[in-house]
Amino acid sequence: MTGAMTETVTETEETTDTEYGWRVTLFNCECHTFDEVERQLIKATACSISQARSISNDVHTKGCAIVFEGSAVRCESVAGVLEDIRLIVKVSQ
Repeated sequence: MTGAMTETVTETEETTDTEYGWRVTLFNCECHTFDEVERQLIKATACSISQARSISNDVHTKGCAIVFEGSAVRCESVAGVLEDIRLIVKVSQ
């Protein structure tokens, strides 16, 4: 009598540091209005107007704020939209 052997293969999704864990930081430059910053934040991140107002207030009072977290590619995209109006941003991990 022979026993049937079964093998279970478990696939796991591996994420690398280059995929996630990135962030976009927006810095206060005193050269844009709140409205300009808020409009661009909405365009870049699809956040609500209330979220954009909160972020712009944090940037104004604290000097900078993390405005987006995600993959490196998505963070570069968000940063590019913010830089379209010459906002000062940094993408980091």
